[in-house]
Amino acid sequence: MKPPATSGAAPAPAPASAASPVSPAHSLHAQLVLTAAMALWGLNIPAVRVLAGRFDFATLAAVRMFFTCCVFAVLALRAGGRLPVIERRHWPLLLACSLLMVYGNQVFFTSGMARTSATNSALIVALGPLVSSLLAAIAFRERLALPRLAGIALGLAGVVGVILHRPGAGVGTAGIGDLLVGASVMSFALGGVLVQRLARQLDVLAISWGIYLVGSLLLALHAVVAGFDQRILSPDWHSWSLILFSGVAASAIGNLIWNRSIGILGISRTALFLNWVPLFAIAFAVAFLGEPFSWWLVFGFGCVVCGTWLGAVRRR
Repeated sequence: MKPPATSGAAPAPAPASAASPVSPAHSLHAQLVLTAAMALWGLNIPAVRVLAGRFDFATLAAVRMFFTCCVFAVLALRAGGRLPVIERRHWPLLLACSLLMVYGNQVFFTSGMARTSATNSALIVALGPLVSSLLAAIAFRERLALPRLAGIALGLAGVVGVILHRPGAGVGTAGIGDLLVGASVMSFALGGVLVQRLARQLDVLAISWGIYLVGSLLLALHAVVAGFDQRILSPDWHSWSLILFSGVAASAIGNLIWNRSIGILGISRTALFLNWVPLFAIAFAVAFLGEPFSWWLVFGFGCVVCGTWLGAVRRR
């Protein structure tokens, strides 16, 4: 996730394969780089919140994902000298994944960020691994062990605690914003279930490029129909720096680091680092956005971290 939308911007799909043995030094380096990527995803949450207050959500999402798609296209050209060739039989599933993982995820996430706080968004997005585990269990009939069920309950308790005890909490636009961010997490998780079949037939870069290409076109069409926000074309260096950071650094580079880390550390160990995203997001939101600090945030963060650990760690 995600960030999603991590994050406004969530991780691109990667094939599930066993990690190759690596030296301790190589493993440590991979963990440090992955931690830096989680910092990018965490910083992306307050960055998108700032942008969501300035531009129409559809236009903002379309422009951000356009830059992400451009990065994947450049990498594909450098790797193979041409854009990935995707057979016609793969496009229906790619379209479904794009609708869920890019279009739906970005529409829900960006519009939700305009109606809720960055800290609450970070905690809700942190449930991504737990939601994905539950959907995978339903789709593939995997057994949900007691520790995983306890993790899901603990994570949800943390999120509910933060939402109900924040200053000025009540039924209104803030509650709608939280639901929209939650819908973005669900949308990305559903797309992740569908993409597993593609991951057995296409390489990660081809999948990422195809999904973001279709998703960017859908978002652009949405923005045109809804009325393209011309303000985003103004020479505002601060806004454009945030847009470039979100589209290039957080979404594209963050996803590439994520996929590389899976090959080195394995999926189970890599997934644990998602717990850093809400920590970084909360720290950045309090430090740079002036959001109030509350001990309920500490409680919620602790529940989400512990819940994710219980629910996502593979036990032997």
